[in-house]
Amino acid sequence: MLEICVETAAGIDAAIAGGADRIELCSALALGGLTPPQSLIRYAAEAPVPTHLLARPRDGNFRYGAAEAALVAEDIRAAAEAGLAGVVIGASDASGRLDAGLLADWVALARAEGDKRGRRLSLTLHRAFDLAPDLFDAAETAIGLGFERILTSGGQPRAVEALGTLAALVQRVNGRILILAGSGVDAATLPSILGAGVPEVHASCRTPLGDASEAEQRFGFQSGPTLRTDASKVATLRDCLDAHRTLNSTNI
Repeated sequence: MLEICVETAAGIDAAIAGGADRIELCSALALGGLTPPQSLIRYAAEAPVPTHLLARPRDGNFRYGAAEAALVAEDIRAAAEAGLAGVVIGASDASGRLDAGLLADWVALARAEGDKRGRRLSLTLHRAFDLAPDLFDAAETAIGLGFERILTSGGQPRAVEALGTLAALVQRVNGRILILAGSGVDAATLPSILGAGVPEVHASCRTPLGDASEAEQRFGFQSGPTLRTDASKVATLRDCLDAHRTLNSTNI
């Protein structure tokens, strides 16, 4: 399963053209991803592959007060109303552990919104998970809350730096929840990451499009090169995943 995170309409089109199985819809990928605008949500709702909405109201930590928690709740409703396939959420308490109480409220809301429309919202726990002091305990919490998958880099900045942890997580959860490996996933790192036994991978597959003009930088409209989702990079990962699946099927 190949999930591509995108932040533009062109990114959605490129992910689909390259063979993505699923889209994570965001804005501000340079900040790790924030909630996308309504206009982009409506565009993504027409995509021929499942789209999951990232609900993250700001950059920085994942400790949310009542006002921010209410914003995430509204994002969950927006995803359901638009007909998206799922939401990507996460929250931490002051100790860095998952905020199980707040997450339970959001999960209940997502279930209720899905029931209203006869379409269950898939639930992904985002990388707030990676900041937890005990990833195995956090995985059990996620399972108990009813999440379908955990997006994780194994507690390290890049998934390839945590192959042992990813493999141990896959063994520990034993099919009770999906481990979606993300961060630094590309053609070079993918074989090692798949070797950890993860069933799903998450990547951005972006390529620099060009540097910002002098005026764009002077006015603060852009600080670095424009990055775009590259359909050819998506296709390369698609081919690698298909080859891996074929090899595993042959070896069974």
